[in-house]
Amino acid sequence: QVQLVESGGGLVQPGGSLGLSCAASGNIFSINTMAWYRQVPGKQRALVTTITSGGSTNYADSVKGRFTISRDNAKNTIYLQMNSLKPEDTAVYYCKADVKQNYRANYYSYWGQGTQVTVSS
Repeated sequence: QVQLVESGGGLVQPGGSLGLSCAASGNIFSINTMAWYRQVPGKQRALVTTITSGGSTNYADSVKGRFTISRDNAKNTIYLQMNSLKPEDTAVYYCKADVKQNYRANYYSYWGQGTQVTVSS
């Protein structure tokens, strides 16, 4: 089994910064792409940013220049540094990892439990 645990959410004022982390553990042979998504009530979960095992990144237009994803492959952990936060960034943030549990297996997506980020004065 594979577990993803997020941490670092909370309340921050507009214009402020916040950092999230997501650590994967369990029966892991390798991890391909890891990602952050976010969801607000009544809307579908939306992709925020992705990072491959080689460090290539992609960002949603709404967060480009403000958010930075990074990854520590030795720790199976990704980070999200969020700067210049806006009220519209308020959401539950989820991490996702595409994990292979042995060399013959396919990659399977696992999700964290989510962490609340609230941007408000």
